[in-house]
Amino acid sequence: MSRKEIPPLANPYILPLAILLSGAMIAGAILYTQWPGRSGGALPTATAPAPAASPGESREVVVEIAEAPRRGRATAPLMLIEFSDYQCPFCARHVRETWPQIEREYVRTGKVQYVFKDFPLERVHPQAFRAAEAAHCAGEQGKFWEMHDRLFADQAALSAGDFRRLAEELRMDLSRFQACMESGRYAARIRRDLAEGNRLGITGTPTFLLGFTPSSGAAVRAVKIIRGAKSFSEFQQAIEELLAKR
Repeated sequence: MSRKEIPPLANPYILPLAILLSGAMIAGAILYTQWPGRSGGALPTATAPAPAASPGESREVVVEIAEAPRRGRATAPLMLIEFSDYQCPFCARHVRETWPQIEREYVRTGKVQYVFKDFPLERVHPQAFRAAEAAHCAGEQGKFWEMHDRLFADQAALSAGDFRRLAEELRMDLSRFQACMESGRYAARIRRDLAEGNRLGITGTPTFLLGFTPSSGAAVRAVKIIRGAKSFSEFQQAIEELLAKR
């Protein structure tokens, strides 16, 4: 039996056009049934905007502040505590770019008291510990913050000779400063700050804790943690949030 041949269509474009037309009709029917207001079709619902994230990490911790240097008024309702490292480039960026705005807007206006705690990361910043000692030795002569600012201003100059030069520039008693550095009497205080930072779960610098100023005592209850050299706007949001809760 011979195989029967299927004769060609008179117009070769009829079949493809028919397929396309059928597909269009099916798609149109689906859209029609799903159109808002039609039977079986759901009305579109508006998506609610996500709530704005609260600045900083909310977490309650108690921070010892008895020995820590401070800036600002004792009557300020909030305390911002920084754990920092004099050789940390991000800490220097915070001092250079963000701190001046915090000082102007919140510290000078009596809203925030600024507290400094040492957290030298000795494995990666071998000069940071001695720099912290230099700042405290300068503090004996009322020059802690001046030395603090100069150490962060030039992190490439943190040798023993640099500390002496800075002390001389700040018109300190050099023999007294040198005796303090040689005694190592602030090493234990710096170690206590390090131990406290570890207890609080701090692993990097700078790290900030924001809380309400205690009416008395040597500790503050911090309720927010801000990790890293954040922008002024992030500090502003966190501070304003707590000021509103006073």
